Amino acid sequence: MTSTSKDTPESGYAVPPPNLFGVDFGLRLLLLASAVSALVVLVTSKQTESIPTSLPPPFPAFISRDAKFQHSPAFIYLLVALSVTCFYSIITMVASFAAITSPSSSPRMLFHLVLSDAVMAGVMASAAGTAGSVAYLGLKGNSHVNWNKVCNVYDKFCRHVGSSAAVSLVASVLLVSLVVLSSYSLYRRCR
Repeated sequence: MTSTSKDTPESGYAVPPPNLFGVDFGLRLLLLASAVSALVVLVTSKQTESIPTSLPPPFPAFISRDAKFQHSPAFIYLLVALSVTCFYSIITMVASFAAITSPSSSPRMLFHLVLSDAVMAGVMASAAGTAGSVAYLGLKGNSHVNWNKVCNVYDKFCRHVGSSAAVSLVASVLLVSLVVLSSYSLYRRCR
């Protein structure tokens, strides 16, 4: 008995679609690690500096100013997106582990993973882009609107915020990879 289909071997039995949930679980574990590390780096971004003033002598020559992530709505948005991504990755790791232990996974679950991963990828990409643009503005300033750069004064703060935005971008790439992987798995199961 010969078959023209590539999925049917010589014995006549259909080859099951590849189970990629081990790779899925590993990517979700990396997603959790990157989101937690970006979250910790962002939360610890605080620096206090003494800044000289140009006021006459009865006033103090230096004032103390803090730079915190709470001072920027873009960084607060990144904090919320990273927190949601952490919880999301934990929940989907449990679902992925359940799919590994079960003999056959449901196409419905794969479809839900594709949709939710795509939404989370959009949220993380927008948060990373927003925080990255504010960090770049702090690094370079904007001479057209007379916004001065602040990273020459708050160097530690800028390193923390920039690192957090970069690791958040890695989390976004991992989420896009999960969308591609889940889409491929769904395609193989429904074919």
